Amino acid sequence: MAATAGTYELGRFSGECAKSHAPILAHQEFVASLVDALDEEGRPILKRLDFAAAAWDDGTRPDGLVCFWRSSAPEPGEKRQMFVDDETLLEMVQRMEEETDSRRRAFRWILALVLLRRKMLKLDGIVHEGETEYWAFRPRGSDPTSTPIRIPNPGIREEEMRELADQLGDIIRADA
Repeated sequence: MAATAGTYELGRFSGECAKSHAPILAHQEFVASLVDALDEEGRPILKRLDFAAAAWDDGTRPDGLVCFWRSSAPEPGEKRQMFVDDETLLEMVQRMEEETDSRRRAFRWILALVLLRRKMLKLDGIVHEGETEYWAFRPRGSDPTSTPIRIPNPGIREEEMRELADQLGDIIRADA
């Protein structure tokens, strides 16, 4: 597959609406989502679910919603991969600002680190408030006087970081 700078594969298109189980036809708009779920052994994972745009627009939302994006369905048999660009990942980081769930905060933290590595974000500083360490990020090309994106360091242990990175690798794979 050809390299495309700044894009990531986010799971595979399921071909059916997670609500109605009706097929999502070629070129039909749909919404892909990432949700907190449990695997067969009861361990928490991130899972992709696809929804027909009409179901999503009618207010359908899955339990454990972490983030979502819109796309259109590929032709049957087309080996098209579903990609999301850096700007969409940055939007996800910004949209998750009020998140209080520790796993989702860790997911946001890892997304920010991915974007830092991709040079979509730059580190503006690290601030300690009480026992919490906040990293301040600025989007590339943003006004230096604008408010930075502040993300608390979730203090992920190496073991947890590896597990989250593995899960993220299953869902978001840098196209290299």
